[in-house]
Amino acid sequence: MATDQLSRTFSALADPTRRAILAMLSRGEATVGDIAAPFAMSLPAVSKHLQVLEKAGLISRGRNAQWRPARLNASTLAPAADWIDGYRRFWDHSFDALEEHLTQQQKGTTNE
Repeated sequence: MATDQLSRTFSALADPTRRAILAMLSRGEATVGDIAAPFAMSLPAVSKHLQVLEKAGLISRGRNAQWRPARLNASTLAPAADWIDGYRRFWDHSFDALEEHLTQQQKGTTNE
């Protein structure tokens, strides 16, 4: 069963370690050793997280001699951001409507 890109993105982002790795890579490319340094986990465990991020298209891995530095593919996050933004607009509108309703209620209470 094929999984759509948005599902792969959110699945990869569901793990806090992977989100931390993406935050680290937003500052520049890094090797597995660099990425593993702040985590209490083995290099193979970090490599598995990197594989999930790579399959989701969120990172790419290069080759520099024996090193395979990882780098963020921020453009892959755009569809997820757009999807979330649609809900942000919904909630903004809902809160604006609630504020208007409460203001009208307050005016009605103070006029009585």
